[in-house]
Amino acid sequence: MTSNDTASAALSRSIETYSELPAELAEAVLVLLDEAARADGRQSVSEQGRLQLKGGARGGVRHLLLSVGGVLAGYAQLEDTDPVEAPAAELVVHPSYRGHGHGRALGAALLAESGKRLRVWAHGGHSAARHLAQVLGLTLFRELRQMRRPLTDLDLPEPTLPDDVSVRTFVPGRDDTDWLTVNAEAFAHHPEQGSLTQRDLDDRKAQPWFDPAGFFLAFRGDTLVGFHWTKVHAQEQLGEVYVLGVRPGTQGGGLGKALTTIGLRHLAAQGLPTAMLYVDADNKAAVTVYERLGFVTHETDLMYRTES
Repeated sequence: MTSNDTASAALSRSIETYSELPAELAEAVLVLLDEAARADGRQSVSEQGRLQLKGGARGGVRHLLLSVGGVLAGYAQLEDTDPVEAPAAELVVHPSYRGHGHGRALGAALLAESGKRLRVWAHGGHSAARHLAQVLGLTLFRELRQMRRPLTDLDLPEPTLPDDVSVRTFVPGRDDTDWLTVNAEAFAHHPEQGSLTQRDLDDRKAQPWFDPAGFFLAFRGDTLVGFHWTKVHAQEQLGEVYVLGVRPGTQGGGLGKALTTIGLRHLAAQGLPTAMLYVDADNKAAVTVYERLGFVTHETDLMYRTES
């Protein structure tokens, strides 16, 4: 790439911001994301970000579309819904358009949109993303580990539930409100998960992967005290510990471990060779529990932020 190439790309580059994407633009972004994922080996925009592309406007969510010569070449999403933390962003440039300063242009646009208070995910922690963060003046803030373990020849002890706890599977419609309440309580310290709404839950229930038979709820009497929602990535043949939560005040007694084991056995029974999960690297207690269950770190997502 020459300086003339970069200058030419910059001259033909434009960035437009939307609070709501028309259907045709949302589809074009999804195509871009899939093409980038094939080149990178993983998605550059999270599940939540992809769900927020469709279904109309979302409070606090903005979409930045970068075009070169009228062709969609990059995308960024900015979500300003956390009452405390800076707005969070994800961005991607189509593989055919990399190396021309488009990522830096999207990053600069995100800084402007956020008032220079910004957090940015670098999924997979690739060197190019680390370099972009440095160029934009961002510093490392958070590490999210993806951990995996084999499910073949699964050798976990029989799950032992507290004597007064029973487990059944999720019933859509009937259990929505209770689950949203306990999810918010269990993840009060984790706004990305704890702030899920009925709309967010409905988005997930509408996905092809949703299967209530893999969504386990633990009750003490009629009170929901914990859950393990599993997910199957059919194309990758991966099972996921999608969300695992225990109601505050009911921890201890081995409920979390028992729910984890129930979910892993469910995934193994479907013939899936591998299970995965995400956990913050600084959550030492959770990392230790998962390591004892045979999980090891597979890769790490990094989040960078402005100093202010």
